[in-house]
Amino acid sequence: MEIDAGRFTVRLARDEIDIAGAQRLRYRVFVEELGASAKDNERALRREIDEYDAHFEHLVLIDNESASDDPLDRVAGAYRLMTRERARAGIGFYGATEYDLGKLERLDREVVELGRSCVGAEVRGGAAMHLLWTGLGEYVTARGIEIMFGVASFHGADPEPLAHALSLLHHNHLAPEDLRVRALEESYTEMNRMPAEAVDRKLATRQIPALIKAYLRLGGSVGEGAFVDHDFNTVDVCLLMDTTRMVARYRDFYGREKGA
Repeated sequence: MEIDAGRFTVRLARDEIDIAGAQRLRYRVFVEELGASAKDNERALRREIDEYDAHFEHLVLIDNESASDDPLDRVAGAYRLMTRERARAGIGFYGATEYDLGKLERLDREVVELGRSCVGAEVRGGAAMHLLWTGLGEYVTARGIEIMFGVASFHGADPEPLAHALSLLHHNHLAPEDLRVRALEESYTEMNRMPAEAVDRKLATRQIPALIKAYLRLGGSVGEGAFVDHDFNTVDVCLLMDTTRMVARYRDFYGREKGA
């Protein structure tokens, strides 16, 4: 799968250079911009690395006009993708470290986990994210995937300032029962922090990150409970997308298949 769009190319990582480039981009975004913690080897390499990387497929956005001579800096956007088949054959889903994914494991439907989504600051606000989503759509269509899920983050590890946003998600965007995964009990953080009538919707909307809002516009929903990730300095929610329930007018974000 490859999409050529002038300045950018979207494709699955071909080699270790592509994967290292995705890790370099993640370091720039998650560590340098957002304050995630990093190990000594990650600082030395300027790459955000974990034990799951070898088990995921990596969707990368290549900047063909990058001004840098370092090939790692050519990766301007990234997702990592894990099908249920790959998860069972390897290390399991990353999201299982935060949520009980039993409902997804038992589904008789194709599932993929999305993670580490990021776009470099120099290309944000343009076509980059849309191209990544188009690539994701081709991936999903080719594999007959019906359920997409993954943890998505609010910046900052204190849920209290996010009370309006988390409560809005709880009251208005909980996943259907058959998909409603739940944060692990030992780390469960309540999202229902105030009654629905007390939520300031304008404030809540401002607090919700753009990527989460985009998934919600596409018909996405969230699992029950949040997870505070102190290493990444985030409050995480589990986003879920049933492609058969997607809002029809937004389907073209996820694929070009005729009649989808």
